Amino acid sequence: MIDAGLYRDITDFAWSQQWFAGIATTFTEYGVFLIVPVILALLWRARTRGPAELAAAAWVPIAVAVALIVDTVLKSAVAEVRPCRVVPNVHTLLPCDAPTDYAFPSNHTVIVASFAVALLLVHRKWGIWALVFAVLIGISRVYVGAHYPHDVLAGFVVGAAVASLGLLARVPLEKIAVRLLPVIPGRKA
Repeated sequence: MIDAGLYRDITDFAWSQQWFAGIATTFTEYGVFLIVPVILALLWRARTRGPAELAAAAWVPIAVAVALIVDTVLKSAVAEVRPCRVVPNVHTLLPCDAPTDYAFPSNHTVIVASFAVALLLVHRKWGIWALVFAVLIGISRVYVGAHYPHDVLAGFVVGAAVASLGLLARVPLEKIAVRLLPVIPGRKA
């Protein structure tokens, strides 16, 4: 792989910083779940703010789901073996995944990138923080040894591309929201 040397440099550095291993592995494995309360808060906030905002907020979880589907198809088509199985004598902070759990693109990065870009379309301030979070998750995936850097970059591209489709999905989602709003509890008439 083109970036196997960079992968090894990063994982060697991570291995030499054992004091940080627990933080890095916990963050990379479970940090992606932090998007759930943000999505719930966003939807809760949007429920009383009209069809346009509800449609925009609804796109965030839809973008994540669509991006994950695209990612699954790409992973199967490319079938890139995890770097921890290819790069000899590499030390990783996480156990190496099964040989059939492919690396390209990074699922975690696809999820957080689609979340961040979709959120940026809805709420700029929250979206900027989400982009920072997405970058940290992406870096952590290489740091713990789960992915090559190009897997993470591809994850960002896939996630951002799918989330950007929200610009096209906004009008149809708004039409659906107009029909749903009268039945949403807590909505002010």
